[in-house]
Amino acid sequence: MKKYLFLLIIVFSNLAISQNNIQATVDVMGEGIVKVAPDEVTINVQVENKGQNPIALKQKNDFIINDILAFIKNMNIADKQVQTEYVRLNKNYDYQTKIYSYVANQSISIHLKNLELYETLMNGLMERGINRIDGVSFSTSKIKELKSQARIKAIENAKMKAEEYTKVLNQSIGKAVSISEFNNTNYPGPVNKKTMMLSSDASGMEQQTISVGEIEVITKVNVSFLLN
Repeated sequence: MKKYLFLLIIVFSNLAISQNNIQATVDVMGEGIVKVAPDEVTINVQVENKGQNPIALKQKNDFIINDILAFIKNMNIADKQVQTEYVRLNKNYDYQTKIYSYVANQSISIHLKNLELYETLMNGLMERGINRIDGVSFSTSKIKELKSQARIKAIENAKMKAEEYTKVLNQSIGKAVSISEFNNTNYPGPVNKKTMMLSSDASGMEQQTISVGEIEVITKVNVSFLLN
């Protein structure tokens, strides 16, 4: 019995010593934001035709897409920057006329690394039969460098916050004991909206307007500093 009592005294003594050795910390979240003008764009376009002959529709779409791919190649856009997204053929039935009809779609995405070619590319796509634009997404080729800058800013922001808190208490922060980074799922995000008006008639292309604005890279971190 005395042996077990002695062991319990040792265990509780060690726990008390451990608790006394626990150092207080200041836990803050830091945010780093870097804004930059985009230098790349991904354009998703498609050709869509409707009719009652599915074979003729498919052949018409294929002809248009082949012409577009040749045009893109002539613009010295690499093959790896162009990708077929999908090819679809949908069958519809009109219960009033009792007639079947078909809709044929073919979509491609183009990753353009030179924004100066944007207007020429869009004009050419419209002239050659593209009649739908599914999306225009701007990006940057300097993503790794911008992420590094955002991380540095996030740590600086966290340190500033911790120092502001401790200054009010007439204390100071010590070394950082833990750092964790949040996954930024909405990266990159547009700062200025992108506006685009496209006429289905190629002669109306002078009406096209687009504002690329900026994109932002955001990094958030949790940092724990020792409290002195």
